[in-house]
Amino acid sequence: MTAPAPLIAIGPVSAPFVVDAVEQGGGRVVELADADALVWMNPGDADGLRAAIAARPGLRWVQLPLAGIEKVVEAGILDHDRLWTSAKGSYAEPVAEHALALALAGLRHLPERITATSWGTPAGTSLYDRDVVILGAGGIAVTLLELLAPFRTRATVVRRSDTAVPGARATVGPDRLLEVIPGALVVFVAAALTPATIGIIAAKELAAMDDGSWLVNVGRGRHVDTDALVAALSDRPIGAALDVTDPEPLPDGHPLWTLPNCIITPHTADTIEMVIPLLSERIRTNVARFGAGESLVGVVDTHAGY
Repeated sequence: MTAPAPLIAIGPVSAPFVVDAVEQGGGRVVELADADALVWMNPGDADGLRAAIAARPGLRWVQLPLAGIEKVVEAGILDHDRLWTSAKGSYAEPVAEHALALALAGLRHLPERITATSWGTPAGTSLYDRDVVILGAGGIAVTLLELLAPFRTRATVVRRSDTAVPGARATVGPDRLLEVIPGALVVFVAAALTPATIGIIAAKELAAMDDGSWLVNVGRGRHVDTDALVAALSDRPIGAALDVTDPEPLPDGHPLWTLPNCIITPHTADTIEMVIPLLSERIRTNVARFGAGESLVGVVDTHAGY
């Protein structure tokens, strides 16, 4: 006998691609009152999510749309009463691609050359055979390591545990961050935002960076102490390439906009055009697995908060 279709609610608002993904996964879109699971499409609406769970406490699974779920965690909604999944890993390829592009743009002085109106002074640094540091060991970091492999970089990954990461020369804990930053040509930030990683790059870490090195942040803006970054970029020959900032959006007139050694992109490592097909696949896969009683993809560690 065929198993009944899983009953999936979508909130706080739906979209055709979400409905299609649920149905392609074998699920049926229903009202919240009848649902076994909830696909929540607005992680910023913490009050709405809290109300939805309160209205349907028997929900067995909640799917969130982003890889980072800090807003849900900080709102105190994440619980141990049901299964939570996020989009972690879904957007790894475009974000890692953007991180590499930012690093190369900085090392090759591309912002300066793009706006140049005269020949100028030749300058640039090659990434080949150099040391890099990657904060984080999730999907972005793993994909970034694959992209870096042709450059023969020697990568050190900084993560909560010292479990080895394929493609990395070494894996160390956060307590060794200041030890591994010196010598790195690029320091990539691609970690989850948790209380332990807020401000993980601050004055001491920036001071430890070599002259000519670049900080690339594709994680969250709060990973970096913005005031310390402004001071370091103003005083030292290092660079920063940021797809995320604190605050975000970065206000017009902020000092970071005028620093020649700072590249800023407006949180576009994964645009909506990139996100929709990737999120659709995550929803489709998880609905199908949920209906079959199989383990889901992107399960949140409710103790770690990501």
